[in-house]
Amino acid sequence: MMEHFVLPNSGHVRDAESNKLGMWLFLFTELLLFGGLFIVYLVYRALNPDAFLLASFELSIPMGTINTVVLLTSSMTIAMSITALQKGKKELALYLMMATVAAALIFMVIKFFEWNAKIHHGLFPGMETYSSLPAGESLFFFLYFFMTGLHALHVIIGAIFIAVVIAKVGSDKVTGERISLLENSGLYWHLVDVIWIYLFPLFYLIH
Repeated sequence: MMEHFVLPNSGHVRDAESNKLGMWLFLFTELLLFGGLFIVYLVYRALNPDAFLLASFELSIPMGTINTVVLLTSSMTIAMSITALQKGKKELALYLMMATVAAALIFMVIKFFEWNAKIHHGLFPGMETYSSLPAGESLFFFLYFFMTGLHALHVIIGAIFIAVVIAKVGSDKVTGERISLLENSGLYWHLVDVIWIYLFPLFYLIH
């Protein structure tokens, strides 16, 4: 009779691989969603180039630039946290993950002030000033609030995801040997960054 041998941690390896595959499939659906929105934006921009250009002057390039730097930095910190945990530096990994969550909060605070300025000027869909805009400009602001709002929702979800991982790392449920959850949170966060890297030039740098 042949004996069957099971390699140590082989079950954890299979679970990690299946979890990562599931995350990649989920990210692919997210890319399809935003890819479709980017196509819609580009079509309407091609139909209303002057109106989109004029409306883009209402956006704050400095605020958009700061948020871009914040998210790029957060991508670095989440990637470094994975490396730190793999090397057994749990405390450093926790600090780096907390820095990533802090970056998400900074991004949302800046975005709040930016949105608030647009709402104060009546540029939010449904407001009186918005309703009096030419069709092309009102379309620009509709797409701006919808797409950046959807992205902001992903930022919030990503920050919550990382916060959950922080708790699990703190309780040693996620370790250097069982790191798939942290890696998946990093993949999700990189997606958030990539989406913003496309949103920033499309809306802020038209001119």
